[in-house]
Amino acid sequence: MEHVEAMIQVAQRDPSIARVLREICALEGAARSSALDLVAAHLRTLAAATDILACVTALRQNEVARRIVDALGPPG
Repeated sequence: MEHVEAMIQVAQRDPSIARVLREICALEGAARSSALDLVAAHLRTLAAATDILACVTALRQNEVARRIVDALGPPG
């Protein structure tokens, strides 16, 4: 959950990140997972840090998505 708290803290300081997280977390689980597959594949081509990929993996979990929406509010 350390990654989740870090994502929330960053999003609370940066509205553009908050907006993206809200949109991702609002997706239905299967759609969110498919979208994150594409994000992770792109990040791997950029040799993204392990922590970044761990955050993307965490976003696949429904409980993580709910926690983020609870903290940041719904999209829109």
